[in-house]
Amino acid sequence: MVKRKRVKFSKMDYFMGGIVALLLLAWPLLIVYSNAALSQSNIQVERMRRDIARQEAINEGLLMQINELASLTNIQGVAREHGISYNNDNIIIIQ
Repeated sequence: MVKRKRVKFSKMDYFMGGIVALLLLAWPLLIVYSNAALSQSNIQVERMRRDIARQEAINEGLLMQINELASLTNIQGVAREHGISYNNDNIIIIQ
């Protein structure tokens, strides 16, 4: 039988092995953490999109109200209520 020589590991070898083992254990946790952070970011983006869509709908409704209130028939009605007459001869068009 041949006698095998025993290999001695230095402290640096054990240190490097520990680092590799630590990285192999931490890698799945890092993947889970990054996926959770990405998911949270996507949720916030969707909330912001929903809020933007809601605000755009509100803005569109307000713009419709502005156009309705600024219409000539509405202005003439308000003018009549306050005793102001609309005289087309007083309007001067500048080009």
